[in-house]
Amino acid sequence: MKKLIKISALTAVLGLSSLAAQAQTEVQFWHSMTAVNGEWVNDLAKDFNAKQKEYKIVPTFKGTYDESMTAAVAAFRAGNAPHILQVFEVGTATMMASKGAIVPVAQVMKDAGEKFDPTAYVSAVAGYYTAPNGQMLSFPFNSSTTIFYVNKDAFKAAGIDTVKLPSTWPEVALAAAKLKASGHKCPFTTAWQGWTQLESFSAWHNVEFASKNNGLSGLDARMKVNSPLHVRHIENLANMSKQGLFIYKGRGNVPEASFVSGECAMITTSAGFYGNVAKNAKFAYALSTMPFYPDVPGAPQNTVIGGASLWVMSGKKSAEYKGVAKFFSYLSSPEVQSASHKRTGYLPITNAAYKLTEASGFYKEKPGTDIAVSQMIRKVTDKSRGIRLGNYVQIRAVEDEELEKVWGGKQTAKEALDAIVTRGNEHLARFEAANKGK
Repeated sequence: MKKLIKISALTAVLGLSSLAAQAQTEVQFWHSMTAVNGEWVNDLAKDFNAKQKEYKIVPTFKGTYDESMTAAVAAFRAGNAPHILQVFEVGTATMMASKGAIVPVAQVMKDAGEKFDPTAYVSAVAGYYTAPNGQMLSFPFNSSTTIFYVNKDAFKAAGIDTVKLPSTWPEVALAAAKLKASGHKCPFTTAWQGWTQLESFSAWHNVEFASKNNGLSGLDARMKVNSPLHVRHIENLANMSKQGLFIYKGRGNVPEASFVSGECAMITTSAGFYGNVAKNAKFAYALSTMPFYPDVPGAPQNTVIGGASLWVMSGKKSAEYKGVAKFFSYLSSPEVQSASHKRTGYLPITNAAYKLTEASGFYKEKPGTDIAVSQMIRKVTDKSRGIRLGNYVQIRAVEDEELEKVWGGKQTAKEALDAIVTRGNEHLARFEAANKGK
């Protein structure tokens, strides 16, 4: 009899535990973060889950940004999309046009009764993810911009100044020549070549990447990257490539590994690369501003946003959206934002987080970590506010294909940029036709 009572009691306890577990609302979060940044995303979810028991964030790596978007589209059509989807800035126009598939973040926060003030976010970041009617559509997450990384040990060995770093493209070429002369096999490389050498390059020099304010003012935008300045820059990189001063290492963030390993001495890439460098580089390094051409009037201007934001998918339950809103409130807190900024190099998305980081002495302790912020908060123009084009994922692929032909000596810079304009405009025209009147 006693044994039966014990079994019944145990069953009751297990039953209660099961009910408690069922009561916890799960929120699926699909992302594309790898390595140290993937660890960061997992740690954010763990910390949020530990701070409360009502909701559980379940982060899932779904491949590259392109792959995760494709997977999310298929999942949405099948009725099992995640609650939160991380989408890189290139996919912003596509997501904005997918009105039935997403719920604006401002609406999610309002419905859940969570405090949400768009003016609390860094304007250059928030503005990019805001609709023409002023409603914020997605939640800024790992916002970045293009910066310049240097291997100071390699510079020292080549007799190059490690205090006054190259700030112009002619200075980068001179430093590359000295590095090569000292025996360095890869003086300079670049990751995300379309983003760094065409998109960010355009804003930094205050020249148009596309018409209609780079797509921010209309679906009928068209490409403008075959200007004399764009041609000049790609020609210069092509000449550096022929001389072994610029070594092309692949698409996306693939080239970053060659910098961390010490193989390449200079790289232009995301501010979000900082966490990887800080953790894994076995040499002295420095962060600096994007190089520019000093004879271009108004340069340098400001760089544009990169990285990604979090989109909320439609068709979910009210309780689940409340979990999403709670998570976004957690991510917005100055303490979480500042810690994430220090750890990854991504921008602090709120003004309060930036001030908290500055007050902590982090920027003095780690020189250069404020460069991404200072590049983004300069006064912007209609040519440098950002780039928001339809079918942008496909346009990025076009940029990669045509630039690779230049580095391989198969076509000139002018031919490549003309092809990017022609092929890019075809993608833009298709997007405009599909979304006109929406």
